[in-house]
Amino acid sequence: MGKLSHVSQKPMHDSAICSGTSEIKSRAVVKYSAAPPPTSYALLQEKTDLKLPPANWLRENPQLGSAGTTVLGSSSKSKPFSSFGMAYDFIDCIGDDVDVVSDSENIKKLLKIPYSKSHVSMAVHRVGRTLLLDELDIQELFMRSSQTGDWAWLKDFYQRLIDQKWQRKKKSKEHWYQKAILSKFLYYSINGDGAAEHVTDDLNEGQEENEAQEEFSSSWPTTFTSQSSDAEESDAPKQEPVSVDINFALGQVTSVPKEQNLPTLFNEGENSQGLRNDFVRSIMWTFEDIHMLVGSNMPIFGGGRYPAVSLKLRDNNKPINILTGIDYWLDNLMCNVPELVMCFHVNGIVQKYEMIKTEDIPHLENSTFSTRVVKDIAQNILSFLKSNCTKEGHTYWLFKASGSDIVKLYDLTTLCEEAEEEKCQNPFTLPVAVLLYKVASNLMLKARQNRKHYGTIRTLLLNCVKLLDQDRHPQIIASAHYMLSELFQLDEPPEEDEGESLRAGGSEDSYSDDDGEEEDEDLTEDSNDNGSYSSSPKDDSKAVAVIRSVGELSVPEKYKSTHLIRPSCAFPVSQDKEERCRHVLSCVLKGLKAVDGSIKKESDLPAADPNTPIPLKYEDRSANAPLQMDQKHPTRSGMIPGSWQHRMKLQLFLKASKAYYVLSDAATNLLKYGRALRYIKLSLQCYDAYCSVSGALLPQVLQFHSQCLSLCGDIQLMLAQNANNRAAYLEEYSYQTKEDQEILHSLHRESSCQAFNMATDLAMDPEYQLFVSSKCYEASYELLVSEALKDHTSEQLAQVLKRLGNIRNEMGVYYMNQAAAMQTEKDVKKSVSVAEQEMWKKSFAFFEKGMKDFEAIGDSTNTALLLCNTGRLMRICAQAHCAVSADQSRGEFSPEEALYYNKAIDYYLRAMKSLSSRESHPAVWDSVNWELSTTYFTLATLLQDYAPLSRKAQEQIEREVTEAMMKSLKYCDVQTESARQPLYQYRAATIHHRLASMYHSCFRNQVGDEHLRKQHRSLAELHYSKAVCLFLSLKDAPCELLRTLLERVAFAEFTMAGQSSSAAKLKSLTGAIEIMAETRFAFRLIHKELLDDEAGGESPEAAGGPSSALNLEEVMKLIGVFEPSFSFLLLQLIKLMTTMKRKPSNKDEEMLKTYKSVYSRLLRAEKKAPLPSRVELYIDLLQQLLNSSSQVCNCTFFW
Repeated sequence: MGKLSHVSQKPMHDSAICSGTSEIKSRAVVKYSAAPPPTSYALLQEKTDLKLPPANWLRENPQLGSAGTTVLGSSSKSKPFSSFGMAYDFIDCIGDDVDVVSDSENIKKLLKIPYSKSHVSMAVHRVGRTLLLDELDIQELFMRSSQTGDWAWLKDFYQRLIDQKWQRKKKSKEHWYQKAILSKFLYYSINGDGAAEHVTDDLNEGQEENEAQEEFSSSWPTTFTSQSSDAEESDAPKQEPVSVDINFALGQVTSVPKEQNLPTLFNEGENSQGLRNDFVRSIMWTFEDIHMLVGSNMPIFGGGRYPAVSLKLRDNNKPINILTGIDYWLDNLMCNVPELVMCFHVNGIVQKYEMIKTEDIPHLENSTFSTRVVKDIAQNILSFLKSNCTKEGHTYWLFKASGSDIVKLYDLTTLCEEAEEEKCQNPFTLPVAVLLYKVASNLMLKARQNRKHYGTIRTLLLNCVKLLDQDRHPQIIASAHYMLSELFQLDEPPEEDEGESLRAGGSEDSYSDDDGEEEDEDLTEDSNDNGSYSSSPKDDSKAVAVIRSVGELSVPEKYKSTHLIRPSCAFPVSQDKEERCRHVLSCVLKGLKAVDGSIKKESDLPAADPNTPIPLKYEDRSANAPLQMDQKHPTRSGMIPGSWQHRMKLQLFLKASKAYYVLSDAATNLLKYGRALRYIKLSLQCYDAYCSVSGALLPQVLQFHSQCLSLCGDIQLMLAQNANNRAAYLEEYSYQTKEDQEILHSLHRESSCQAFNMATDLAMDPEYQLFVSSKCYEASYELLVSEALKDHTSEQLAQVLKRLGNIRNEMGVYYMNQAAAMQTEKDVKKSVSVAEQEMWKKSFAFFEKGMKDFEAIGDSTNTALLLCNTGRLMRICAQAHCAVSADQSRGEFSPEEALYYNKAIDYYLRAMKSLSSRESHPAVWDSVNWELSTTYFTLATLLQDYAPLSRKAQEQIEREVTEAMMKSLKYCDVQTESARQPLYQYRAATIHHRLASMYHSCFRNQVGDEHLRKQHRSLAELHYSKAVCLFLSLKDAPCELLRTLLERVAFAEFTMAGQSSSAAKLKSLTGAIEIMAETRFAFRLIHKELLDDEAGGESPEAAGGPSSALNLEEVMKLIGVFEPSFSFLLLQLIKLMTTMKRKPSNKDEEMLKTYKSVYSRLLRAEKKAPLPSRVELYIDLLQQLLNSSSQVCNCTFFW
């Protein structure tokens, strides 16, 4: 028989056979044919004696296939597993597309049940929507039972409930005579010369005896005894590195040629009994709405005006009856043969030929039948079987006794279990299990595109595992469990529409279509040679279902299939990743147990015979020899590399590692870092075991390992950042399920699993955890840039580089904070310690490495952040170099401080350059901008407050302060609305105030250069004015506003002191009073805060920021300056206006009167009055001044 690689699809013309007014739809497509194209048949001469054999008799001929040579022997009957052979060859059709798989003889026998008195005995198996039908030869089965003891339970059941006096009957000589002349007729038809050669009687008699022996010989496989795993291991071919995908599991049974694979699964004596497709042609036959995969050996002839005809031989003395007509009609329909050629003979002497069209067969004389009734019979039988053969993996027995009208269906699997027989004693168990496995394997290939198959696959595999004994078939069981684990997607949760299809996928509708059954029947319609069977009603209780009368099968739609084939096989869809992973790990554990149970330990092997010498093999040590020796060296558990156990363990270990990785990732997202570390530890232990048994690591495996290390780094980083919850994390980390322990036990059979202990231990030290995290990322990076992965992982490499940059930033920040803590913990300012310098070096080194990582992937934003952190480190270094004088007070601004502050400024400017514009990342830009402004401001402040006069001239210091202040002011973004806007405004106001104070001081101390003094005076006025405006806009810095205004008043007083004329002095004093009047805004703010504090019953604490509570001490100091200055101004004005020589105007008199009144109230004010009352008085006095001078004052400020 040809191999499936030569399968040819030969669609033939659709045929429509008409019967009366109704039409039967039939279509046949040849899926595979081992026969050559049809050739014309030889028309035998009249009087040809068919009793004489032709010269070519019984010689193998492709035209006849097995029809000529096997028509005489036991092989003429349908083999017990013929449907399985076809199912294996056309696995794509099984489970959904096809209703029935069987021998054509079985199909004909079923459809003739209402017309025939012959017995029917068929085995029925269900796989999804498909029914597999095979002959169940009770006689032969019981003959074997009497010899071996197998199936004794069925024999007892049969004799007890069906036929108490069973005995075997031999076939008659007439039976063999008819078969012999049919065979000779077919050989004559292809020989073509019409000549006959006489064969001696001795030969004929010997043939008949041989035929009888063949008939009585066993065509059943013997009971399965054992499976030699040792042989499998020793004969296993050397394997390349195993692929990560599912193709390995799918190929465990399916990829091995049947000649190699099935004999190891079935203990059979000859190939004809194996699960091979021995039919000449396999045909996809659609009969009405029933789809059948049919095997046929019928010879087809053709040529000339008859492209396809079938040859039949008939005894002219016996008319064609209905059974024969149906037989011929179905034969032609199944093979799509349009015509039948009938050769009539009398006692073996050819008489004549007659040609009949296929559509005319139902109308032949004495053979008239309704095709519509045959269709109804087919649909009813199919529906009956579909409704009652509901359990996948069970063997059903369809039985009708000879001469009986009752058809019964038994569940042999259930009867076997009740009889407490082992599963292996049902010879159908293993073929069914393998078929379930093969169908599931085939669907797995489709499931990648359509997940609706998942429920079906799961049910097929579970039923497969249920049928098999783990001790005898560990390979299939392990592969099935691995495929079950593959059904659960670990990478992403199912989408809503996919979840819908998964949940509905297993039910596959109601399976209400008709399912066909197939069982063998002899070609001769009246065969009754298998003995007489009588039926008793007392066995009905054991039957699954009963057809009370075969006449019911002719009634249209008498039987309807309403049973759900897989009501409970919907795939368990869960949105919870942990639940899906637990399903996967459960399957992996079962697979590992199957593999571990099949590995023989050294102690289990027979001891060597001391009297038998050990042969020494001398071989040339080629280059590959050491590698081959290593490959065959057993693993720690005793596995041989290249064996199925070895390959399966690789897959299971890797699958477990992936499941634990997903669990760890999910726990990380839930912030359960202790649990996450436990899961990633288990994942890496699985990977460690994988490496210990794997000869080579594929790129996909290395890539996955890189992901594991990266996730481990993430978890250790999170643990370091969340040290407060360490007790809870330790509890999570220590917990372990029984399933995890069992998987770990299986891992330890192959490896100590200690390789990644450092990376997965839960440490208590944050610094160590950061170090471990960094090492994990580095190891992940090294894998990705290795030779094996350099072309596979560009995206993943970028992610790992980003993580590397991040952990190096974290470590840099950690050491920087350590250095800052050392600095603050010093009781007395001392020189920089060695420990501090070490912290700086470590921090700086990590920042530098992190910047390189981010620059490598073009991440300008994170590069800017690291530059910003480096700038902060430089500022900490500057603070550590602060000079301390002998009395422990702050000394002059040192050169080291200036150096580090300028370095910090350089790093901030580089960060700004890296970002290029605010649009690239506004938040980071604003942060860098603020830090840069702060650094300039700090530098200027320290220069101004602790001027290095011992090293630099006053003028140089003033220039540097001005330059730094103006640069700080440049980066104060007071216009953009943001959370930092008030801070920017406060800083800008402070800068203007400080600059005004500096120019004020310069103006007071400058002697000689009048031009420079005027310049300083105008700059001081300008900055005081801007500072007042900004403080006023803040409305939450009253003390700063009051101080600035008082300094401005003092500046006016100093200006007045240098004036000589009364008019100039009066103008200066009036301006100073106007400035003083503006202090009412500050006092109002102070008064409001005081009242709020009283209402809240709290005493405000001193603080130093713009948004802090009111500083009472500062307020008292400022009031201490305000009162004398206010009194002085009022007194000077009163004196000056009183002593004026010119006559005062009415307005002047009013103003003088007001000044005197205010001055008088100020002098009489109670000094010990509560602060709110005093502040309220000041507000009232200033308002009184404002109201009186509104005619002459050009104030631009409004409340």
